[in-house]
Amino acid sequence: LAAALVRLRAGDDPATGWHAAAIRACLTRDLRLNGDRGEIPVSLDKDDPSPAYQLGRLFAALEAAQRLALGRGINATIRDRYFGAASATPAGVFPLLLRGAQNHVGRLRKDGKDYWIEREIGEIVERLPSALPRVLRLEAQGRFAIGYYHQRQAQFAGRPALAAAVEAETTQDSRSEDSQDDV
Repeated sequence: LAAALVRLRAGDDPATGWHAAAIRACLTRDLRLNGDRGEIPVSLDKDDPSPAYQLGRLFAALEAAQRLALGRGINATIRDRYFGAASATPAGVFPLLLRGAQNHVGRLRKDGKDYWIEREIGEIVERLPSALPRVLRLEAQGRFAIGYYHQRQAQFAGRPALAAAVEAETTQDSRSEDSQDDV
């Protein structure tokens, strides 16, 4: 569990899915060994009671708002800068991220593109406790990563054009990095 979380924080692409599979397997094993009948969801579960899972979903929604508002001109997304801190100490990071998201949503609103992202962020925030957790234990950080991954996958489901655009952006970014390495 710790190794998969470290790789995620180090910048591995969560879109590959191996992180979510490894984290889910570790969490499921721990639940089984402790005699708990709880279960880790396989796909997006909007009603999951875990604050860590909902915070992961919120982080993915905030990242999507940033990508939609700023397009390809992003040097570093909020995932690049804040994933580790958001998954470990959410009370210290999420107020800052939510303030920044208001700028992104406002920009999308001006362009008439705020259709689903503002609603999605609002729905997730309603499921959070009034006081965000100050620190998340390792298991909760795993649930955060699972929630993040599930929300990202759900955002692209039914939106093949958006998925293709993000895939093209990712491919172009990796090609430009490779060409810079050759120089």
